[in-house]
Amino acid sequence: MMLSADSSPAAAPQPAANLPDDAPHLLVVDDDRRIRALLSRFLRAEGYRVSTADNAQDARAKLEGLKFDLLILDVMMPGESGFDFARTLRASSTVPILMLTARDEKESRIMGLEIGADDYLAKPFEPRELALRVANILKRARPPSAPPAESVRFGQFVFHIARGELRRGDEVIRLTDREREMLRILTASPGETVSRQALAGSGGSVSERTVDVQVNRLRRKIERDPANPLIVQTVRGIGYRLVPAS
Repeated sequence: MMLSADSSPAAAPQPAANLPDDAPHLLVVDDDRRIRALLSRFLRAEGYRVSTADNAQDARAKLEGLKFDLLILDVMMPGESGFDFARTLRASSTVPILMLTARDEKESRIMGLEIGADDYLAKPFEPRELALRVANILKRARPPSAPPAESVRFGQFVFHIARGELRRGDEVIRLTDREREMLRILTASPGETVSRQALAGSGGSVSERTVDVQVNRLRRKIERDPANPLIVQTVRGIGYRLVPAS
């Protein structure tokens, strides 16, 4: 389906329900009500939260009160054009911008990119192409994730994750394969509760009682007082959490 001002809102997909709070929030700025409705319904069905504005003034007011992850901005708007709005916006904001226009001239695309737009899409367009461009822009704008920790320290011990090696100073503490696997699972989310089911790891058929026994064996190797553990703590009714060194 090609999406254009002549498209019928009935042809758009239904919006997804119960979007997570951290779903990217997009602002669609277009003076055409039908385009706004189509884009809103399609992008919500793709898993995005969507707000709309029908002109630059309306968009500016929404930007003052809300944080957006991406603007989808029409170029040909009455009054302040998309080009003019993007130019003033870039003076104070780095929010990514995808520009939409009926124009397909090379000069218009270059102008939009020179102003600071991140991408450019000419109407009419395939909704899937829009979705791919949005996803790519958001991916590029996402801050790089911190590299995973190579080791985690708790009590007198250091667990080297990749090697699966537990040390107390220069001493290597012998671990069984199950103890090593449980430590990898616990150290992947230090300080957070891990369910017994998750701690079963690759042995997913292991019973909760068996997990409790295996945790107690691990505690004997790393706790000063296994009966009153400070490192691998019980979260009643759920599972366990590993408390790293502060």
